[in-house]
Amino acid sequence: MKRKREYDFWLLFTVMVLLAIGVIMVFSASSYYAAYNWNNKFHFLIRQLLWSCVGLVCMFVISNIDYRRLAIISPVLMLISIVLLILVAIPGIGAKYNDARRWFNLGFTTFQPSELMKLSLIMFLSFSLAKNSGKLRFFFRGLVPYLLIVGFVDLLLLLEPHYSCAVLITLVAVVILFCAGARIFHFLAIGVPTMAAAAYLVISSEYRLQRFLAFLDPFADPQGSGYQAVNSLYAIASGSIFGRGLGKSLQKYLYIPEPQNDFIFSIVAEELGFVGAFTVIVLFLLLIWRGVRISMNAPDMMGSLMAIGITSLVAIETIINIAVVTATLPVTGMPLPFISYGGTSMLFVLASMGILLNISRNSVNNFNPVRGSELLKRARQGEG
Repeated sequence: MKRKREYDFWLLFTVMVLLAIGVIMVFSASSYYAAYNWNNKFHFLIRQLLWSCVGLVCMFVISNIDYRRLAIISPVLMLISIVLLILVAIPGIGAKYNDARRWFNLGFTTFQPSELMKLSLIMFLSFSLAKNSGKLRFFFRGLVPYLLIVGFVDLLLLLEPHYSCAVLITLVAVVILFCAGARIFHFLAIGVPTMAAAAYLVISSEYRLQRFLAFLDPFADPQGSGYQAVNSLYAIASGSIFGRGLGKSLQKYLYIPEPQNDFIFSIVAEELGFVGAFTVIVLFLLLIWRGVRISMNAPDMMGSLMAIGITSLVAIETIINIAVVTATLPVTGMPLPFISYGGTSMLFVLASMGILLNISRNSVNNFNPVRGSELLKRARQGEG
């Protein structure tokens, strides 16, 4: 038996650099806000460091556990995630912040079950589709059961409400299903009613409608619905080419609400300029490239689907976050992986990187000459 190869160097390097940038920028972006609200400018830095260390331990532990063993327990993880999403929506059990009930208050920290659901769904779909990809050629008995599962998860997320996560999970599921062999015609057929339902959700809520109108013209109401987008654009514009300098942001002085969270990329652009923001984007592109390579060279179809699912999760989150910060999409709560402050999200994104590292390490132990790329091609052709 051949020895497992070492960790994918470029993937690990990119993760560590993004993590370091994230810790530095969380401190820079949050220092004034933390001092103002908690009288301790290190409030968020300490917690981000703690969760980053815990996440790194999980990443390295998981990277040494065969992903096929992890996949076996994915139905159990999926069931646990569903139960937690149901419980978190119950008043008195789930904690409510900013009109959303998405967290469990554990006293010393909070836990967001939707983060567990993201990874559980990727693992479950990959595990199931690796055995049943041939059925995806058929709409009702192949694709529909998986769409019903995703739709049920989306419904639970909408009850919180957590619309951005519902959109994210749906897009990631579509990527996995398509790579597993689902026909594009089937997605186009359900695309029209899906878009109609999305439009109804927007116009049926005054809050969501205001956000959409603010996206069309954020400067029409710069002190109201367009406040976040306008101040984010001010931060990006003032950064110019090389930025104001690390720690010298002006927009973090309570102009951007909670600047260490979803709008941290605007602080990156303000302090580090175009050069710094572009560097962060290049690092994400490098991570995505390595993830796609790992998927295409995985030892089996399950590994291919799991790797492409994890990679698409990070890619879609990154694209949506940067699009929101640059007012290219309506404002929504989507963190920037590795960079934004958040314990649960940091823990699970690093855990997913551990799975990705493990898939790459196991690839040399595959004695089947058919690699992941060929397996995916066969799935697309309906050969199962």
